[in-house]
Amino acid sequence: MAVVETEIDARCPAERPAAFMLYARAFAGLFLRDLHVLRREMPAFLVRVVMNPLLFLFVFTYIMPHMSGGAAMNPTASMAGAAGANFSTVLLPGLMAVAIMFSGIAAVALPLAQEFGVTREIDDRVMCPLPVAAVAVEKIVFSAVQSMIAAGVVFPLAYYMPATPVYAHVDSWVFLIAVLALASLTSGALGLVIGTSVRPQQIGLIFGVVVMPITFLGCVYYPWAALHSIKWLQYAVLINPIVYMSEGLRAALTPGMHMNPWLIIAMLTCSLAVLTWFGVRGFLRRVID
Repeated sequence: MAVVETEIDARCPAERPAAFMLYARAFAGLFLRDLHVLRREMPAFLVRVVMNPLLFLFVFTYIMPHMSGGAAMNPTASMAGAAGANFSTVLLPGLMAVAIMFSGIAAVALPLAQEFGVTREIDDRVMCPLPVAAVAVEKIVFSAVQSMIAAGVVFPLAYYMPATPVYAHVDSWVFLIAVLALASLTSGALGLVIGTSVRPQQIGLIFGVVVMPITFLGCVYYPWAALHSIKWLQYAVLINPIVYMSEGLRAALTPGMHMNPWLIIAMLTCSLAVLTWFGVRGFLRRVID
């Protein structure tokens, strides 16, 4: 593989456009192949995306507000003062962020666990006329597509199901699209890091000890500013990329109490760059080994 890439780098400048077109076609071929597989498995994908937010919404934003004496148990009342909005409004961007994160990680880490397994199915992918690093990038890009679909599926559930009204509007579509794109790519990059750093037998364990904690500490069910009374935790969670996904979607869809939008974009971009670098390095190491 290293010999092939050395030969490509040694090509004369006149041959580089042709090589670029070859790479582009190979990249598109891998992407379309994955898209075909996703279309075939769409029912299972939708069930995986919908089940967790559907149950959470049904219990906390539909059942509890309808229960007798629900004011004492309803998160809506307790969150209203802290967030400046009811719990359903706070939850809308948070659940979209969770859908993006889970879909992105699952779309990369779980397939890699199989491809790096005994069958070594990854060898079929890296034999295509494409640099090995570009194969890893294709996985991130394709996972981002799945994450965006997941966010689109969760949005109507989180908007229409709650018993209390959800107040959402978009001030800047450019900002919303930028947050969605960066969040989706970042979740795929995190999935690549997990999938290349953990043995296939430990993937299930990682979801329990890594993915779940970063979700509950990712400002999904509360805005970041609401942590002001726990200063050490408020600053500790800033290393968590899902914080910026939740806050970014909160700033785009439910303007009110949220982080500075420029800080959100900057931190998502930084998270994407760092995770992609570690993920691609891990991918190259696993393929060569």
